[in-house]
Amino acid sequence: MENIKEQLKEITDDNYIKSELYEKFNVKRGLRNSDGTGVLVGLTRVGEVHGYIVDEGEKVAVPGKLYYRGVDVEDITSAAAKDGRFCFEETIYLLLFGRLPNRKQLLDFTELLGSNRALPKNFAEDVIMRAPSKDIMNKLGSSIFALYPFDEAPEDQSPENVLRQCINLIARFPTIVAYAYMSKKHYFDNESLVIHPSDPTFSTAETLLSLIRPDQKYTEYEAQLLDLALVLHAEHGGGNNSTFAVHVVSSADTDTYSTIASGIGSLKGFKHGGANAKVISMMDNIMKNVKNWESEEEVSAYLEKILKGEAYDGTRLIYGQGHAVYTITDPRAILLRDKAEALAEEKGLMKEFNLHRLIERLVPVVFKRVKGSDKEICTNVDFYSGFVYKMLGIPAELNTPIFAISRIAGWCAHRLEEIITGGRIIRPAYKCVQQRNEYIEIEKRKDGLLLWLKKILHI
Repeated sequence: MENIKEQLKEITDDNYIKSELYEKFNVKRGLRNSDGTGVLVGLTRVGEVHGYIVDEGEKVAVPGKLYYRGVDVEDITSAAAKDGRFCFEETIYLLLFGRLPNRKQLLDFTELLGSNRALPKNFAEDVIMRAPSKDIMNKLGSSIFALYPFDEAPEDQSPENVLRQCINLIARFPTIVAYAYMSKKHYFDNESLVIHPSDPTFSTAETLLSLIRPDQKYTEYEAQLLDLALVLHAEHGGGNNSTFAVHVVSSADTDTYSTIASGIGSLKGFKHGGANAKVISMMDNIMKNVKNWESEEEVSAYLEKILKGEAYDGTRLIYGQGHAVYTITDPRAILLRDKAEALAEEKGLMKEFNLHRLIERLVPVVFKRVKGSDKEICTNVDFYSGFVYKMLGIPAELNTPIFAISRIAGWCAHRLEEIITGGRIIRPAYKCVQQRNEYIEIEKRKDGLLLWLKKILHI
């Protein structure tokens, strides 16, 4: 056992790079500047995330704004709310084509998506159900790869063909997610297998709710709230991890299926799309350990424990708080929070909603006290999206897949932009800091590594 521990330490040491070397060579870790802003690596017309201004070299916090193709997302959602209509399909159209559709264009486009939701013949049985996964994002990614052979022109990267592929994938994402979830429930949770065909007249929000509920029932308000969540997650500029991944992989001149699968792999991570699942887990932990949810003193003390690594998962992170770009406010969080309040009142969950609001108010104060920093901390969209899905009766394992159902709209818009405008493979530099080593004759090399490998491979 000691041998194995020593070998593990050696492997860890051989892959460790001292932090001072990053400073020495002026490396922008995480492609971030020293003030936390992102390193400018590209230009886009798809989406704009506005959270601060730079005044005479100083970063100045401003209320957050999110624009899709130059249009304020708040204007899109408020106009749709006045009309009592869904607006995710309108958002997809705007992101892909750069302009808002008129009523006929929107109707035709919604019908186009609806008519493409069905999967290829036997795909659900052969691909999704024959190899079910406990993780829905994992199954979504493998299913996207599996769609490649069903495409007669999978490698054609002309804009018109990529647009065709994108519309097909956008339409099919909710179907794949729903079927993967129902298969997981059957094969791993021992529940009845219930698979519904999709209704081509439904919006994306209605499609998902109808496919994941055995009785296919949902209220208009539930569908509208899910529709809002889809709109707010559809795009977030070219620099977010999954969209940047789509740009990088697209620049390598590969196919649409491989590219979108890379976005899914990125979004799955807990530091990105998987953060909303962490919020739910953290909130459950807080509710179990704080007796009085209305006590500022008790809640504040427990938040301090989390920040010190003494509570929850030991990471010193309060999930759903803070953002790479937004400083004062995340507009998506505000829009979702306002809708969440109405649903919480309807479902008798105001006590839990008020706890979310209290945490939102206390975090900047606790952060300053523990970290001694004046950094602006705002609540991000993940803090409320999980709570909204919970009130909608959507299980936690579907939170990140719903994010993917939404974000594929932005991914596809950015893929088209990279194909049309990019032109060069994205290839940043890495400096090698490994010292030079002498070649060792095979008879003189240390043994024992195989023991460790057998251990981790369970041989």
